[in-house]
Amino acid sequence: MNTKLVESIRKNRVALKGPLATAVALGPPSINVALRKALDLYANVRPVKNLEGVQSRFKDVDMVLIRENTEDLYAGLEHEVVPGVVESLKIITERASTRIARFAFEYARKRGRKKIHGIHKANIMKLSDGLFLNSIRAVAAQYPDIEYKELIIDNACMQMVLNPRQYDMLLLTNLYGDIMSDLAAGLVGGLGVVPSANIGETTAIFEAVHGTAPDIAGKGIANPTALLMSAIMMLDHLGESNAAREIESALHQMYREGRSLTRDVGGTATTAEFTDALINKLGVPVRS
Repeated sequence: MNTKLVESIRKNRVALKGPLATAVALGPPSINVALRKALDLYANVRPVKNLEGVQSRFKDVDMVLIRENTEDLYAGLEHEVVPGVVESLKIITERASTRIARFAFEYARKRGRKKIHGIHKANIMKLSDGLFLNSIRAVAAQYPDIEYKELIIDNACMQMVLNPRQYDMLLLTNLYGDIMSDLAAGLVGGLGVVPSANIGETTAIFEAVHGTAPDIAGKGIANPTALLMSAIMMLDHLGESNAAREIESALHQMYREGRSLTRDVGGTATTAEFTDALINKLGVPVRS
Protein backbone atom coordinates (compact mmCIF):
# COMPACT_ATOMS: atom_id res chain seq x y z
CA MET A 1 0.00 0.00 0.00
CA ASN A 2 1.20 3.50 -0.84
CA THR A 3 2.75 5.01 2.29
CA LYS A 4 2.41 8.54 0.91
CA LEU A 5 -1.35 7.99 0.67
CA VAL A 6 -1.56 6.85 4.29
CA GLU A 7 0.54 9.79 5.50
CA SER A 8 -1.60 12.23 3.51
CA ILE A 9 -4.78 10.91 5.14
CA ARG A 10 -3.15 11.05 8.58
CA LYS A 11 -2.13 14.66 7.94
CA ASN A 12 -5.54 15.77 6.67
CA ARG A 13 -7.48 13.51 9.07
CA VAL A 14 -10.26 12.94 6.56
CA ALA A 15 -10.66 11.42 3.09
CA LEU A 16 -13.40 10.73 0.57
CA LYS A 17 -12.64 7.46 -1.21
CA GLY A 18 -14.06 5.70 -4.24
CA PRO A 19 -14.43 1.92 -4.42
CA LEU A 20 -11.33 -0.27 -4.77
CA ALA A 21 -11.45 -3.73 -6.32
CA THR A 22 -10.31 -6.81 -4.40
CA ALA A 23 -9.61 -10.00 -6.34
CA VAL A 24 -11.61 -13.08 -5.32
CA ALA A 25 -9.65 -16.14 -4.08
CA LEU A 26 -6.35 -14.80 -5.44
CA GLY A 27 -4.09 -11.75 -5.50
CA PRO A 28 -2.92 -9.48 -2.66
CA PRO A 29 -4.93 -8.75 0.51
CA SER A 30 -7.70 -6.14 0.42
CA ILE A 31 -6.46 -2.55 0.27
CA ASN A 32 -9.65 -1.45 2.02
CA VAL A 33 -8.85 -3.68 5.00
CA ALA A 34 -5.22 -2.54 4.97
CA LEU A 35 -6.27 1.14 5.10
CA ARG A 36 -8.57 0.52 8.06
CA LYS A 37 -5.80 -1.29 9.92
CA ALA A 38 -3.10 1.26 9.09
CA LEU A 39 -5.24 4.18 10.27
CA ASP A 40 -7.01 2.29 13.08
CA LEU A 41 -10.42 3.12 11.64
CA TYR A 42 -12.17 0.93 14.16
CA ALA A 43 -15.81 2.00 13.60
CA ASN A 44 -17.71 1.37 10.38
CA VAL A 45 -20.94 3.39 10.25
CA ARG A 46 -23.61 2.45 7.72
CA PRO A 47 -26.87 4.46 7.85
CA VAL A 48 -29.67 2.77 5.91
CA LYS A 49 -32.75 4.83 5.17
CA ASN A 50 -35.34 5.03 2.42
CA LEU A 51 -34.64 7.64 -0.23
CA GLU A 52 -37.97 8.97 -1.42
CA GLY A 53 -38.36 8.22 -5.11
CA VAL A 54 -36.31 5.03 -5.03
CA GLN A 55 -38.45 1.93 -5.41
CA SER A 56 -37.81 -0.55 -2.61
CA ARG A 57 -39.42 -3.48 -0.83
CA PHE A 58 -39.98 -1.61 2.44
CA LYS A 59 -40.91 1.90 3.51
CA ASP A 60 -40.02 3.80 6.66
CA VAL A 61 -36.69 2.00 7.09
CA ASP A 62 -34.29 4.06 9.20
CA MET A 63 -31.47 2.17 10.89
CA VAL A 64 -27.74 2.52 11.53
CA LEU A 65 -25.35 -0.43 11.54
CA ILE A 66 -22.19 -0.01 13.63
CA ARG A 67 -19.49 -2.56 12.82
CA GLU A 68 -16.21 -3.24 14.58
CA ASN A 69 -13.68 -2.72 11.82
CA THR A 70 -10.27 -4.06 12.87
CA GLU A 71 -10.51 -7.71 13.92
CA ASP A 72 -12.70 -10.85 13.66
CA LEU A 73 -12.53 -13.21 10.66
CA TYR A 74 -12.84 -10.28 8.23
CA ALA A 75 -9.35 -9.10 9.21
CA GLY A 76 -8.02 -11.83 6.92
CA LEU A 77 -5.51 -13.49 9.27
CA GLU A 78 -5.05 -16.73 7.35
CA HIS A 79 -2.32 -19.26 6.66
CA GLU A 80 -1.91 -22.67 5.10
CA VAL A 81 -1.21 -25.32 7.74
CA VAL A 82 -0.38 -28.03 5.20
CA PRO A 83 -1.42 -28.36 1.54
CA GLY A 84 -5.19 -28.64 1.48
CA VAL A 85 -5.67 -27.26 4.99
CA VAL A 86 -6.08 -23.52 5.68
CA GLU A 87 -6.60 -21.86 9.04
CA SER A 88 -8.42 -18.52 9.37
CA LEU A 89 -8.22 -16.79 12.74
CA LYS A 90 -11.19 -15.15 14.43
CA ILE A 91 -9.68 -12.65 16.84
CA ILE A 92 -11.98 -10.88 19.33
CA THR A 93 -10.53 -8.69 22.07
CA GLU A 94 -12.13 -7.01 25.05
CA ARG A 95 -10.42 -3.73 24.12
CA ALA A 96 -11.82 -3.57 20.58
CA SER A 97 -15.26 -4.82 21.61
CA THR A 98 -15.53 -2.28 24.42
CA ARG A 99 -14.32 0.53 22.18
CA ILE A 100 -16.88 -0.15 19.44
CA ALA A 101 -19.65 -0.58 22.02
CA ARG A 102 -18.86 2.78 23.57
CA PHE A 103 -18.78 4.37 20.10
CA ALA A 104 -22.21 2.91 19.29
CA PHE A 105 -23.86 4.02 22.53
CA GLU A 106 -22.36 7.50 22.27
CA TYR A 107 -23.55 7.70 18.65
CA ALA A 108 -27.06 6.68 19.76
CA ARG A 109 -27.17 9.22 22.57
CA LYS A 110 -25.93 12.11 20.41
CA ARG A 111 -28.38 11.37 17.60
CA GLY A 112 -31.45 10.50 19.63
CA ARG A 113 -31.43 6.79 18.82
CA LYS A 114 -33.27 4.73 21.41
CA LYS A 115 -32.40 1.06 20.85
CA ILE A 116 -29.35 -1.03 20.01
CA HIS A 117 -29.30 -4.71 19.07
CA GLY A 118 -26.06 -6.63 19.69
CA ILE A 119 -25.72 -9.25 16.94
CA HIS A 120 -23.81 -12.46 17.69
CA LYS A 121 -23.41 -16.24 17.41
CA ALA A 122 -22.44 -16.74 21.04
CA ASN A 123 -24.61 -19.83 21.32
CA ILE A 124 -21.91 -21.60 19.28
CA MET A 125 -18.82 -19.36 19.54
CA LYS A 126 -19.14 -18.96 23.27
CA LEU A 127 -15.66 -17.54 23.88
CA SER A 128 -15.18 -15.15 20.94
CA ASP A 129 -18.71 -13.87 20.38
CA GLY A 130 -19.27 -14.32 24.10
CA LEU A 131 -16.48 -11.85 24.84
CA PHE A 132 -17.99 -9.42 22.32
CA LEU A 133 -21.39 -9.62 24.05
CA ASN A 134 -20.01 -9.36 27.57
CA SER A 135 -18.05 -6.27 26.56
CA ILE A 136 -21.20 -4.66 25.12
CA ARG A 137 -23.22 -5.52 28.21
CA ALA A 138 -20.70 -3.79 30.45
CA VAL A 139 -20.95 -0.63 28.35
CA ALA A 140 -24.75 -0.83 27.96
CA ALA A 141 -25.12 -0.72 31.75
CA GLN A 142 -23.71 2.81 31.65
CA TYR A 143 -26.42 3.99 29.21
CA PRO A 144 -29.78 3.28 30.89
CA ASP A 145 -31.51 5.71 28.53
CA ILE A 146 -30.82 3.40 25.55
CA GLU A 147 -32.59 0.05 25.28
CA TYR A 148 -30.18 -2.83 24.65
CA LYS A 149 -31.25 -6.17 23.14
CA GLU A 150 -29.45 -9.14 21.57
CA LEU A 151 -30.12 -11.37 18.57
CA ILE A 152 -28.34 -14.37 17.08
CA ILE A 153 -27.05 -13.48 13.61
CA ASP A 154 -29.19 -15.94 11.63
CA ASN A 155 -32.37 -14.86 13.41
CA ALA A 156 -31.35 -11.20 12.99
CA CYS A 157 -31.10 -11.66 9.21
CA MET A 158 -34.51 -13.32 9.06
CA GLN A 159 -36.03 -10.58 11.21
CA MET A 160 -34.51 -7.93 8.97
CA VAL A 161 -36.19 -9.21 5.81
CA LEU A 162 -39.48 -9.76 7.65
CA ASN A 163 -39.67 -6.39 9.40
CA PRO A 164 -36.64 -4.08 9.18
CA ARG A 165 -38.58 -1.30 10.92
CA GLN A 166 -38.05 -3.05 14.26
CA TYR A 167 -34.36 -2.06 14.13
CA ASP A 168 -32.96 1.28 15.24
CA MET A 169 -29.25 0.48 15.57
CA LEU A 170 -27.31 -2.75 15.17
CA LEU A 171 -23.90 -3.40 16.75
CA LEU A 172 -21.88 -6.14 15.08
CA THR A 173 -18.50 -7.78 14.73
CA ASN A 174 -16.58 -7.23 11.52
CA LEU A 175 -17.81 -10.12 9.36
CA TYR A 176 -21.44 -10.06 10.52
CA GLY A 177 -21.45 -6.31 9.99
CA ASP A 178 -20.22 -6.63 6.43
CA ILE A 179 -22.96 -9.10 5.58
CA MET A 180 -25.89 -7.46 7.37
CA SER A 181 -25.09 -3.93 6.18
CA ASP A 182 -25.32 -5.06 2.56
CA LEU A 183 -28.49 -6.98 3.34
CA ALA A 184 -29.99 -3.85 4.89
CA ALA A 185 -29.03 -1.77 1.84
CA GLY A 186 -30.93 -4.19 -0.37
CA LEU A 187 -34.13 -3.34 1.49
CA VAL A 188 -34.01 0.35 0.47
CA GLY A 189 -32.75 0.12 -3.12
CA GLY A 190 -29.22 -1.28 -2.94
CA LEU A 191 -25.66 -0.18 -2.30
CA GLY A 192 -25.97 2.65 -4.81
CA VAL A 193 -28.15 4.69 -2.45
CA VAL A 194 -26.51 4.24 0.97
CA PRO A 195 -23.35 5.86 2.41
CA SER A 196 -20.54 4.56 4.59
CA ALA A 197 -17.92 5.88 6.99
CA ASN A 198 -14.82 4.36 8.62
CA ILE A 199 -13.96 6.33 11.75
CA GLY A 200 -11.00 6.27 14.11
CA GLU A 201 -9.82 8.39 17.02
CA THR A 202 -8.17 11.01 14.79
CA THR A 203 -8.93 10.01 11.20
CA ALA A 204 -11.97 9.12 9.09
CA ILE A 205 -12.54 7.82 5.56
CA PHE A 206 -15.92 8.17 3.86
CA GLU A 207 -16.67 5.94 0.90
CA ALA A 208 -19.20 4.37 -1.40
CA VAL A 209 -19.24 0.60 -0.93
CA HIS A 210 -20.99 -0.52 -4.11
CA GLY A 211 -17.91 -1.84 -5.91
CA THR A 212 -15.95 -0.67 -8.91
CA ALA A 213 -18.44 -1.75 -11.67
CA PRO A 214 -15.82 -2.27 -14.41
CA ASP A 215 -18.58 -3.29 -16.82
CA ILE A 216 -19.80 0.32 -17.03
CA ALA A 217 -16.45 2.10 -16.72
CA GLY A 218 -16.15 5.04 -19.11
CA LYS A 219 -19.79 4.94 -20.17
CA GLY A 220 -20.87 7.90 -18.06
CA ILE A 221 -23.85 6.12 -16.56
CA ALA A 222 -22.69 5.43 -12.99
CA ASN A 223 -24.88 6.71 -10.18
CA PRO A 224 -22.88 9.04 -7.88
CA THR A 225 -25.53 9.03 -5.12
CA ALA A 226 -23.73 6.72 -2.66
CA LEU A 227 -20.50 8.68 -2.91
CA LEU A 228 -22.41 11.95 -2.60
CA MET A 229 -24.22 10.71 0.50
CA SER A 230 -20.87 9.64 1.96
CA ALA A 231 -19.57 13.16 1.27
CA ILE A 232 -22.57 14.54 3.18
CA MET A 233 -21.57 12.33 6.13
CA MET A 234 -18.05 13.73 5.81
CA LEU A 235 -19.32 17.31 5.96
CA ASP A 236 -21.27 16.50 9.13
CA HIS A 237 -18.13 14.93 10.60
CA LEU A 238 -16.24 18.14 9.83
CA GLY A 239 -18.89 20.28 11.49
CA GLU A 240 -20.14 21.69 8.18
CA SER A 241 -23.75 20.80 8.91
CA ASN A 242 -25.27 23.72 6.94
CA ALA A 243 -23.51 22.68 3.74
CA ALA A 244 -24.43 19.03 4.40
CA ARG A 245 -28.13 19.87 4.76
CA GLU A 246 -28.14 22.02 1.59
CA ILE A 247 -26.68 19.22 -0.51
CA GLU A 248 -28.88 16.61 1.16
CA SER A 249 -32.00 18.70 0.52
CA ALA A 250 -31.09 19.16 -3.15
CA LEU A 251 -30.44 15.43 -3.56
CA HIS A 252 -33.76 14.48 -1.94
CA GLN A 253 -35.61 17.00 -4.09
CA MET A 254 -34.13 15.44 -7.24
CA TYR A 255 -35.28 11.98 -6.21
CA ARG A 256 -38.75 13.20 -5.23
CA GLU A 257 -39.16 14.85 -8.62
CA GLY A 258 -37.79 11.78 -10.42
CA ARG A 259 -35.96 13.83 -13.04
CA SER A 260 -32.30 13.69 -14.08
CA LEU A 261 -31.83 10.31 -12.39
CA THR A 262 -29.50 7.60 -13.68
CA ARG A 263 -30.79 4.42 -15.26
CA ASP A 264 -30.19 2.16 -12.23
CA VAL A 265 -32.95 4.05 -10.38
CA GLY A 266 -35.33 4.30 -13.31
CA GLY A 267 -34.02 7.41 -15.08
CA THR A 268 -32.15 8.07 -18.32
CA ALA A 269 -29.59 10.70 -17.23
CA THR A 270 -25.85 10.31 -17.52
CA THR A 271 -23.57 10.80 -14.54
CA ALA A 272 -22.72 14.31 -15.78
CA GLU A 273 -26.39 15.21 -16.28
CA PHE A 274 -27.23 14.01 -12.78
CA THR A 275 -24.38 16.08 -11.36
CA ASP A 276 -25.31 19.20 -13.30
CA ALA A 277 -28.93 18.91 -12.17
CA LEU A 278 -27.84 18.67 -8.54
CA ILE A 279 -25.57 21.70 -8.91
CA ASN A 280 -28.49 23.63 -10.39
CA LYS A 281 -30.62 22.71 -7.37
CA LEU A 282 -27.94 24.28 -5.21
CA GLY A 283 -28.12 27.49 -7.22
CA VAL A 284 -24.55 27.18 -8.48
CA PRO A 285 -23.90 27.96 -12.18
CA VAL A 286 -23.06 24.84 -14.15
CA ARG A 287 -19.84 25.08 -16.12
CA SER A 288 -20.27 24.98 -19.88
